[in-house]
Amino acid sequence: MDTKTILHDVDSYKVSMWKQYPPGTEYVYSYISSRGGKYSKTKFFLAQKFVRDLASLRVTMADVEFADKFWTAHGEPFNREGWEYIVTRHQGRLPLEIRTLDEGVVVPTGTILATVVNTDPKCYWLTTWVETAFLRDVWYGTTVATQSWSIKQVIKDYLEKSGDLAGLPFKLHDFGSRGVSSNESAVSGGMAHLTNFMGTDTAIAIIGAAQYYDADLYATGFSIPAAEHSTITSWGRGSEAIAYENMVNQFSKEGSIYAVVSDSYDIYNAVDHIWGVQLAGLIREKKGTLVIRPDSGDPLEVIPRLLNSLSKNFGAVKNDKGYLVLNNVRLIWGDGINEMSIRSILRVVVDMMGYSADNIAFGMGGALLQVVNRDDLKFAMKCSAIRRRKFTREGEFDEWVDVFKDPITDKGKTSLKGRFAVVRGANGEWSNVPIGNDTLVDNNELKIRFRDGQLLNMQTFAQVRANEEKS
Repeated sequence: MDTKTILHDVDSYKVSMWKQYPPGTEYVYSYISSRGGKYSKTKFFLAQKFVRDLASLRVTMADVEFADKFWTAHGEPFNREGWEYIVTRHQGRLPLEIRTLDEGVVVPTGTILATVVNTDPKCYWLTTWVETAFLRDVWYGTTVATQSWSIKQVIKDYLEKSGDLAGLPFKLHDFGSRGVSSNESAVSGGMAHLTNFMGTDTAIAIIGAAQYYDADLYATGFSIPAAEHSTITSWGRGSEAIAYENMVNQFSKEGSIYAVVSDSYDIYNAVDHIWGVQLAGLIREKKGTLVIRPDSGDPLEVIPRLLNSLSKNFGAVKNDKGYLVLNNVRLIWGDGINEMSIRSILRVVVDMMGYSADNIAFGMGGALLQVVNRDDLKFAMKCSAIRRRKFTREGEFDEWVDVFKDPITDKGKTSLKGRFAVVRGANGEWSNVPIGNDTLVDNNELKIRFRDGQLLNMQTFAQVRANEEKS
């Protein structure tokens, strides 16, 4: 038994769909896209994880035997003959063709991201079978990547205005591993975030990026030594200063960065007196960069007060853009962070107080990897064409038939009809272009990634990161 097997990783109702298509159906063609929602653009990601998992699959007769017993007991009519055919005719590999855009591209919602069609007419039902698992990877990976990318644009704008863009890759740190529902979510969501940033505490995402995208294990994501409340409070309230001093002595040296949570008792006393007076000389002497983490309260009240205190005790210089940059110290805020709170904090820090965005970074946890759903970008995988064998008085012939839905109660759920290529115009605009029976599209951005169990046109993580710039 394996919960990840494609024979069971499917919505139950789909098991009966092999009996539901019109007589003579030989090919079923489906596409995946975002129909709109929270963002006007999507950053496409995570299809390669699915196709690599699919390519490693080899269905066996033992799998089919177990699936037959399972689905029959479950109340569904299992297509045993069809799956046995896959085992004997295709050596357990799935006869499908999957095309996708290059991952990492940012495209308008509504742009087709992926298509699936069976390659063996006896397996017309297989396209629908893989929808559950394929759509799950694509909607989740793309939604997390899109949210992270959108926040990146906010921070980028403020850095361009007030600071140094070189620091952008480390301005939103992934704190989300403990806040997701599973190890797999941490890997998938953590990889999606890493397409935009390089700061993460979700270390298993780096392993995933190496496994699925051939990422460099030692140069894809980074973190720094950081204290948590337990290591500070274990010294006792009366020894808070000693706990901080230990952090400086353990981790500070020229060029190093280390973070210390400082709100275990009184954040203002910690910053005004312990950091700002008692340990200021040691911090300067060690020449590392201290990142203070306040972890409670209203950031629009706490951060301004801390910035002014740190500026008073450590000094600040104006950069060439006219904004203040603290000496020796920085702040990171990781409590209740989302795109709206980041906008609000940067507006106060940069626009109202005149401090550079260089002074602050953000940590984002559950809101980054967990507080997303399929409806955020209205994702769907829809059948848009089938090919049928028909018999008439003139003889036997095949034809592609458009398939679509157009519910009178919700026009936003109207689906596309036909088969498509995705092309880019001279000005970089993206378009879904219908394909006729004999139409060839040379510049189709939907490239074959999987065909009959074989992987094609795989992308590295470095390529995925670079593709954003080609968007």
